[in-house]
Amino acid sequence: MSYCLDCPPKPFLGQGNASAPVLNISLDGELRVSSSIARQCYNASGLIVEDRSSRLVLTKFPISNTRNRFTVVGCDTFAAIARTRGQNFTTGCLSLCDQIDNVANGSCAGIGCCQTMIPRGMRNFGAAVGSLENHTTVSSFNPCSFAFLVEEGFYNFSTADLIDLRNKDDMPVVLDWAVGNVTCQEAQNNLTTYACQAADSECSNSSNGPGYRCRCKTGFQGNAYLVDGCQDIDECRTSNPCSGACHNSPGSVFCSCPEGFEGDGMRNGTGCHRIANTGDEKRLIIPLSVTISLLVLIVGGCWIYWGVQKRKLIKLKEKFFEQNGGVMLQQQLSKHKGSIETARIYTAEELKKATKNYHESRVLGQGGYGTVYKGLFPDNKVVAIKKSKICDQSQIEQFINEVLVLTQINHRNVVKLLGCCLETEHPHFVWELRLKVAAETAGALAYSHSATSMPIIHRDVKTTNILLDNSYTAKVSDFGASRLVPLDQTQLTTLVQGTLGYLDPEYFHSSQLTEKGDVYSLGVVLVELLTGKQALAFDRPEKERNLAMVFVSSMKEDQLLEILDGRIANEGNIQQIQQVAELAKRCLSVRGEERPTMKEVATELEGLRVVEKHPWVKVDLGSEETERT
Repeated sequence: MSYCLDCPPKPFLGQGNASAPVLNISLDGELRVSSSIARQCYNASGLIVEDRSSRLVLTKFPISNTRNRFTVVGCDTFAAIARTRGQNFTTGCLSLCDQIDNVANGSCAGIGCCQTMIPRGMRNFGAAVGSLENHTTVSSFNPCSFAFLVEEGFYNFSTADLIDLRNKDDMPVVLDWAVGNVTCQEAQNNLTTYACQAADSECSNSSNGPGYRCRCKTGFQGNAYLVDGCQDIDECRTSNPCSGACHNSPGSVFCSCPEGFEGDGMRNGTGCHRIANTGDEKRLIIPLSVTISLLVLIVGGCWIYWGVQKRKLIKLKEKFFEQNGGVMLQQQLSKHKGSIETARIYTAEELKKATKNYHESRVLGQGGYGTVYKGLFPDNKVVAIKKSKICDQSQIEQFINEVLVLTQINHRNVVKLLGCCLETEHPHFVWELRLKVAAETAGALAYSHSATSMPIIHRDVKTTNILLDNSYTAKVSDFGASRLVPLDQTQLTTLVQGTLGYLDPEYFHSSQLTEKGDVYSLGVVLVELLTGKQALAFDRPEKERNLAMVFVSSMKEDQLLEILDGRIANEGNIQQIQQVAELAKRCLSVRGEERPTMKEVATELEGLRVVEKHPWVKVDLGSEETERT
């Protein structure tokens, strides 16, 4: 097929007004030319101020129907494209929108922009645009309509195009070119005029009109229209498709695997893998068998060791159970069966899990008889767990005593015993962990003195044995030193036990245990609450180390305000403060007969709580009881 290009100053295809600037020509059978844009613009009154159409007339080259799209831009726009010569056809599209917010960049689906395909074999066209309402409703952001044929993928719609198409005047259009008007088979009958001159070339028929094209075969590149135009591609250097050794050959590549391997050697094929060798397999059997045998011996040995250790642990737990008085406790509980609530025996693993293996962050307090930890059971019950410091058999009786004492008591201000664990070297208590305010301690002690089936004297009343929960509810704990007093006796002669600073001086000198010893200790607790100081502190001057003595001396010299906690003194209700102080002073009387009973102390404190409370007792005393252990 012959054609003519006008070159100066740029190459043009065609003649006159219908000529098109040539942008490039490719050996793939494509020719790009520049085509004008049809437009129609209006003023705010709807009058046309610019009107241009677009046309392209060609005689030799069909316009590619697969590589171009007819495109229309505008929000009040319709456009059509039609053949100007020969067979008639017309196609077009409509683009509408009423506000710019409805338009999406990059989209030509009919809102602000639309596109459509063109038919095959088209060699010329004319395009025109129009408006439905002369852009009167959209003139503020779209005064013009645009239509053009453009190479697919070249144009990317933007809302900015609605104003002036960003001042574009033309778009690239792809044409198809081919050699002659015959097919490949017909052309090859005359090698003189056959265009595919390269030895490694091949022919393909045109898909858009008559004629054929030439191209280099697979594995070659270059110009198929020249005699030596198709050159071999060295795939080993350019892409190397082999996982093994790469061997280039004219038009192809061959991959091979090294010795001892098999496969096609291709990266996207079977690759290369080692060839199975019977001798190698036999050589592997021996070490593999040895390895498996050793593994079986190790696993078996570990299993036997674990079984032996488990049996030792069970025997050790049984030994500790008997050593810690488990048999004695069971006998005592069986004697009181029906009269007391049975406590549960917990395992060591349950308590370890509840306290995170007795982590220091779970410590609630420490005393002479053990350490108290915060625990959490699987049912989300919060408990206190006391790990006793029993070191010899002489203290086993005291441990059993505390269990029996606590099972005798069922009072809202006394720690409820849920159970104990006897499987460790030192037995652990499980206590109820709901805390009450310090003022309720007297009620709990009064209950233990007079309301139980057998009076119970605590013998170690102190602040660290009063547990408090989030509602400041008190729970009197640590009955390890407690004693049961027969109903026909008012006092017992015992070995002196207690904590310095809280210890009743009369009991200390006479060894005669009465309930008034607990009253004295509670008096010390009241003084601690009044002063904010510890009962006994060796970092204070010698005359001030014993808080009870300092307090009694201050009361005699009418110097109460000098020793009060500043936070309490500033409250201003000095009358109630003096009443509590006078009660504490009576509790600290040297002679027990001059002290009030615990019930009298509880009654007087409860009466003081009816009136406005001081900061040291002013808390939310909810009636809800929570379970502790």
